[in-house]
Amino acid sequence: MQEHTADLVGIPLRIALIILVLALIRWVARRAISRVVQHVLEPAAEESSSRPSRSSGRGPLVLHRDRSRAPQRREQRARTIGAVLSSAVTIILALLGVAMVLDQVGIALGPLLASAGVVGLAIGFGAQSLVADYLSGLLIMIEDQYGVGDSVDLGEAIGEVEHIGLRLTHVRDLNGGLWHIRNGEILRVRNDSQDWARAVLDVPVAYEANLDVVYRVLEDTAQAMRQDEAFTDLLLEDPSVWGVQSLDADGVVVRLAVKTVPLQQWAVTRELRRRVKKALDEAGIDIHFPQRTIRLLTDDADNGALPSQR
Repeated sequence: MQEHTADLVGIPLRIALIILVLALIRWVARRAISRVVQHVLEPAAEESSSRPSRSSGRGPLVLHRDRSRAPQRREQRARTIGAVLSSAVTIILALLGVAMVLDQVGIALGPLLASAGVVGLAIGFGAQSLVADYLSGLLIMIEDQYGVGDSVDLGEAIGEVEHIGLRLTHVRDLNGGLWHIRNGEILRVRNDSQDWARAVLDVPVAYEANLDVVYRVLEDTAQAMRQDEAFTDLLLEDPSVWGVQSLDADGVVVRLAVKTVPLQQWAVTRELRRRVKKALDEAGIDIHFPQRTIRLLTDDADNGALPSQR
């Protein structure tokens, strides 16, 4: 009788103690995760608040001096990884608590574990792609392969990233279509928005053009653009003429390149192309274009007489 009474009193107390200890561990773990996430977010908040945002203010061409999304990307990664870790801790502690409570009430765990293992194996085979999607999404965020607002090439999907989840990535293409890509299917990524970019301009000129003069015109034009207040913050280094890129059938292609801030390489290339065209026209240098010579044969030419003999 005393043994049964001790069990009736001791078992609930031990179960309550287990629940209390697990709840305390969960609270400590979640608090530690929150502190780590907050520690990651504090530099991001300071950086975003101190970063200036300016525009050129020159007619229809509007250029943002700094479109870096590093703080937002860091915040997104930190919050997502923090949520994943918190959920993982909760699930692990819940499973551990259930196992310990069942052990206290005298339920054998062996058959339950064996059955759970079989069921888990069957579910695992059916959810391989889902698990791969979640793991790939977590690795994408941890490794910072790309973030919201980046311009990426994921194969068929090329455009701007609008959302990153653990399972799906949403990309808006140039035509406005929204692509939903499973993270497990992403095998390679080209990111045009990280750290820096490069504006590359190929200038075709005629074979008769003096290349030394062409080089000087391109360098002077690019340097003038670098000194322009509207573009000085967009160009990370002095532009450079790389030289002759190719010898085509109709002319010579000279390459000009400059390192730019992310996502501004296309705007810089368009403006640079406009300025180069104007400078070449002023210098009297022809931009090559396909030319064909056509000879028209008349009846007199067919009879052996030249057109001048008519």
